[in-house]
Amino acid sequence: MGCDVHDVGGYLEGHPERSTLAGLRSLRTARVLAKDQVLTIEPGCYFVDFLLDRALADPELSKFFVVDRINEYRGFGGVRIEDDIIITESGTELMSLVPRTVEEIEGWMAGDNSFMANTKFLV
Repeated sequence: MGCDVHDVGGYLEGHPERSTLAGLRSLRTARVLAKDQVLTIEPGCYFVDFLLDRALADPELSKFFVVDRINEYRGFGGVRIEDDIIITESGTELMSLVPRTVEEIEGWMAGDNSFMANTKFLV
């Protein structure tokens, strides 16, 4: 894994260039994946007031928001589950063992780790 959080090496010669498209231009690297590389997938949902306010003021974006629901989560921060994976010859191998559904998380917090029996390590 990296020497530092988000240690991805940036944009290297001979690899895809940084995208200019919204949603992709903030990526920290673009690489062609190869066997034995290890990376982290970090899906998350964050409630950042500045970004929410800007999106809600934009008619093209605001139509995708349910304002009352968004406002319930203002001040919450956000959540993400990080998955560490190894690139293999035929796909990926999941290295993370964490609860994922609401039921699994609540069960784990109550001392039930049965979610581990349902975890698939090869993706």
